[in-house]
Amino acid sequence: MIIKGKVIKYGDDINTDVIFPGRYLAITDPKEMAEHAMEDLDKDFLEKVKEKRIIVAGKNFGCGSSREQAATCLKYAGVEAIVAKSFARIFFRNAINQGMPVIESAEASEDIDDGDEIEIILDRGVIKNLSKGKEYNFKPLPAFIMEIIEDGGLVNHLKKSIK
Repeated sequence: MIIKGKVIKYGDDINTDVIFPGRYLAITDPKEMAEHAMEDLDKDFLEKVKEKRIIVAGKNFGCGSSREQAATCLKYAGVEAIVAKSFARIFFRNAINQGMPVIESAEASEDIDDGDEIEIILDRGVIKNLSKGKEYNFKPLPAFIMEIIEDGGLVNHLKKSIK
């Protein structure tokens, strides 16, 4: 599986409260959730994500509350993958459950800039920075997680497994 696109860059400690603000927790429609993605952090996010579909961030992405809406709103806003120095564990798993690849790479997180075009080769554990001509390695996701991502999330994966 290969994901290619331009980057939106953020810093450290991006918490779930700014990814999906608590005042919208009553919303259950994922498409409506997406309309509020990152609005407390980046008022231009929804415009940016039309062109830049990969988030690169620093350490502790998705910290804060365990709200799964944070991963859901990013997916439905059009984010195809997130690369960060590190993730809060619950956000990491919520993203996987939504079928969104999350990649930990300190080197890539530090070196990739906003607007860079990158290519993520998930099964090989390689991120290519096409803008800078550099490559970064990461530990590939385990096969069972890749199956969930390839199936479009945990619910779709379970439905497929039951058949």
